[in-house]
Amino acid sequence: MKTIYTIGYSSYQLDTFVQILKKHGINTVADVRSSPYSAYRSDFNKVSLQKFLQKHDITYVFMGNQIGARWEDPEVYIDGVVDYDLISNSSTFQEGLDRIRAGSRKYVIALMCAEKDPITCHRTILISKNLRNDFFIQHILEDGSIEKHKDLEKRLLRMHTSGQLKLPGLGTTRTSLDDAYKIQESKIAYRLEVSA
Repeated sequence: MKTIYTIGYSSYQLDTFVQILKKHGINTVADVRSSPYSAYRSDFNKVSLQKFLQKHDITYVFMGNQIGARWEDPEVYIDGVVDYDLISNSSTFQEGLDRIRAGSRKYVIALMCAEKDPITCHRTILISKNLRNDFFIQHILEDGSIEKHKDLEKRLLRMHTSGQLKLPGLGTTRTSLDDAYKIQESKIAYRLEVSA
């Protein structure tokens, strides 16, 4: 099974960002931000980042229009909140995942967004969830260390359980991994701004 990485840039300077990519043999950055710009970190704006990465022999690919967190299509919203299940079932999103699968045959890819903790980002709760059976997913953390996706899922479960493991069939319920994903989605999913 091939490896794919995820990384959030918000805690890195560009030089450190590139060092970490190279350390893991990553030669392609798939930018999964819906809007590839940052008000706070202009060095990570699409054109600037693409030029900088190119100097270091790293390919930049924008994919936010296919697998980003914000969508223009009203069909993927429920009560003004984007729904990850509806996105996951869209042909646009599936085509984006197919591009990643195809690209991974030739390149070592990192899915890049802004958030430093992968558990608070759609690159994990939406994209990695849909790729976890196809890849060995490794999340690059703020300090440059790796958190395996299966360990992140254990952390996700711990976040959304009461701290006690409850056994099925004994009159109590246990938070399933799917439930934990849904709870986390409800915390991070994009909400349309309602004008007054």
